[in-house]
Parts: sequence; C-alpha cells; structure tokens
Amino acid sequence: MDLKIETSKSIRPASTVVLVREQDQGLQVYLLKRSSGSGFFPGSYVFPGGALNPDEGEVDFWQQHLDLRPKDLLGVFGSGLDRAALIAFGVAAIRETFEEAGVFLARKKKESPDSFRGIGERPPTGKLDEGWLRRKVLDEGWMLSFSNLFPWSHWITPAVMPKRFDTRFFIALMPEGQECLPDDRETVHGLWVSPEKGLQENSQGRIPLSPPTLITLHELLKFGTLPSLRQEIHSRSWGDPRQPIQIIFDQGVVIVQPWDPYYGNPVKIDPEGLKEKIIPVGESFSRLWLDQGIWRPVGI
Repeated sequence: MDLKIETSKSIRPASTVVLVREQDQGLQVYLLKRSSGSGFFPGSYVFPGGALNPDEGEVDFWQQHLDLRPKDLLGVFGSGLDRAALIAFGVAAIRETFEEAGVFLARKKKESPDSFRGIGERPPTGKLDEGWLRRKVLDEGWMLSFSNLFPWSHWITPAVMPKRFDTRFFIALMPEGQECLPDDRETVHGLWVSPEKGLQENSQGRIPLSPPTLITLHELLKFGTLPSLRQEIHSRSWGDPRQPIQIIFDQGVVIVQPWDPYYGNPVKIDPEGLKEKIIPVGESFSRLWLDQGIWRPVGI
C-alpha cells in the first residue's frame, strides 16, 4: 500500500542528512550555506535536506529499489514510523542529499569501476526535473543505500514559524569515490568541518548555523572519531519529537528547547542580560538567542 504525502498543510514532512567522515583522525560533517533568497534560514549553514515529494509515498515502487529488505526496516530504524513512512522519509533523504550536495547514497545492482564517475554533475539549468530519482533507479539500475542511513533526531518547527516541518534527521557515512558539490541554487557554498570548529566559527559569526544544526553539532562533540560515532548510530533511535518554543520580543528572539526546565511554562526573558549569559562552546544549554543574525546558546 502506498503512503499519501500531504504537501499543502501547515506542517510538511521532511528529511535531513548529516553527512559524516573521518579526516586527520577526527570527525567532520558537511555543511551547506542556504542562498539569501531561501524561504527557510536564508544565509545559514545547514545539512542537506528538504520536504518530501508526493511520489516518495509510492511504497510499492520504492521498496523494490532498496538495499535493505522491506521487512527488515523496522528492525534497523526502530519504532516511531511504519514501514511506508520509513521508506518515504529515506527516499527523500537520499534525493535531497543528491540535489543539494551532489552525493548519491546508492549503489548499482551491477557495480563497475566507473559507476560514480561524474555522478554529482547537474543539468545545464542546474535544476533536476521532478521524478528524476525514479527514472534514474529504473534506467540505470541503482539501489538506494538505506543501509547507510541511521536515525539521529526528530524535529518539529516552532508553532510561530511561517514555514513548518516535521523532520527526521539521518546520519550517513560519506561514500568513497564521491565529492560534495553544492547546487549553486538552493545552496551556494559547502564545507567539511569538525563539530567543534563549526560551533566556534558560529560564535564568531563566520559560519552562521541554523538552530537544529547548532544543536546537532553540539551533540556530536562527544564523538571525536568516526568509530566512536558508529557505536552510537547502530543503537540510536530518533527519540521523542523535539518541538522548541520560540519567544519573540522587541530586542530579538529566544528559542526554548524541550529539555529546558521551564519548557511548557511561562518564560521570562531579560533582554538586557542576554549578552552576559552567552554559553561557551562545549557547555550544555537549553536556549538559543538570535543576536544580530547569529544563534547563540544562552543560560537561564
């Protein structure tokens, strides 16, 4: 049975992929800078991702083109989604990673040395037609690498935001023989960076991070190497959905995370004291303050 994906309602289902690799014996992640014309966190650095397309709910088709057996999906990804939804989110994750970063999380049924030659190249217009992934797997014999997708977190955009998404964050290991290439449309710059450096550069205003990106990098700080992260992702689930609360006041915006001790209760913000409450990189936090275009962790 296929899954009907609603795209017209206020909260759209979406997928995000945290590409990771080991470089110089340290963990790195891939970040993309969204274009200034983007309708969601323009100019911010994020992970590849976006909303699900309606055809990604065609489960009867997609389950024939996965490198995992459909009956094994729940065992790999855990509870929280049924098999149809898991397939739709995973297909969207793979499509968005290719569209925005030029990385194809797939393998051919019949491998050859040049399977990935020129894989990240886009058409002259820079825009891929709707349905390109479906055609590609059929015409070229690709199997989507669900075995290289691991659940990390589940985010729901704050209620006051004009665009809202129900997003599943995946971890994926950067495949060998490929390189990341921003599409120069939705994303205008890309870079590999360690979680610590990414957070430090955000604090200096050089790599402005979106709130979920900032928090994900903070969570990844404890994994200094790829082997240590591997141990985590093989037993991790998406966990409870995270729906932050956004508080808007004259001098700016504060986002309160679900693990804040006052989450769900009236929160008083002292705008004048926020600068003194900025938290250094690496220390725990539950609130983010938008300060001149930069999201900064702040204390209570």
